Amino acid sequence: MESDSAIARGARPPKIVIASRQSALAQWQARHVRSRLAALYPGIAVEILGMTTEGDRRLSASLAAIGGKGLFVKELEEAMALGRADMAVHSAKDVPARIPEGFALAAIMEREDPRDAFVSVRYPGLAALPAGARVGTSSLRRQCQLASRHPGLSIEALRGNVDTRLRKLDDGRYDAIILAAAGLKRLGLGHRITAFLAPDECLPAPAQGALALECRAGRDDLAGLLAPLAHEPTARCVAAERAFSGALAGSCNVPLGALAEISGGALRLRGFVGTPDGARIVSGAGSGVPAQAEALGARLAGELKSRGAAEILAALG
Repeated sequence: MESDSAIARGARPPKIVIASRQSALAQWQARHVRSRLAALYPGIAVEILGMTTEGDRRLSASLAAIGGKGLFVKELEEAMALGRADMAVHSAKDVPARIPEGFALAAIMEREDPRDAFVSVRYPGLAALPAGARVGTSSLRRQCQLASRHPGLSIEALRGNVDTRLRKLDDGRYDAIILAAAGLKRLGLGHRITAFLAPDECLPAPAQGALALECRAGRDDLAGLLAPLAHEPTARCVAAERAFSGALAGSCNVPLGALAEISGGALRLRGFVGTPDGARIVSGAGSGVPAQAEALGARLAGELKSRGAAEILAALG
């Protein structure tokens, strides 16, 4: 076993253990990273440690009620702290805006489709749903935007892994459900997508569609190995979105969305904050150079606060 001093010097470890949730999507993500690492470093054994997190165990309650998306991350960080795992693969949207002391995001991988997907076996899109139609979603962000644009719908809570949510739809418990397009595509379920929701209609969660690779701070040996998996444009966009969310104390209690895109050398960020019932939404956009992504996110958050977002946040408390 390598000494701590050897690791600090950046010596290459003989094995990398990836902590991952047990869900089908999380396991796909972990296997994807394992295959990338195996191709880059054939001499290093890469293993996956499957774990069930608090967020997975408490599927009967909303994330907002039980502590937020950080419940999908905490146990994986504990495994790294105890030396049971070297790194973790997360859906970047599940990573809290503030990383706990002693940990670091070593790489943000290239983003999949960031949009939300409308899935139904009866209707071609949101506009075709009749008044009172039941739409399932686990997200206050989606609930807020759907309620604002389609006030006649009945928006109902929906949790569980992707297969569970699709099964509930197929069993007729919902007329439609809204899922992240990236997850469906990664699981080979892109054919279930009835329609994509344009960001103008439903702004995604910050960092939706991107994968975040986390390890303990100071693991220079591992950070160096993970560096080739990083995708700089995605990292800049995610940094802007996470800075926006962090400046607004973004959590599952706050309906909030953000999407950054780079075009022509400029980074454009759109964001919103609203009330769960969609009665009030404060939105805006800004642009800047990609190298100042975090500053752009913080600036847009400040603008929204000055235009009413601060009152919404205070009321949601």
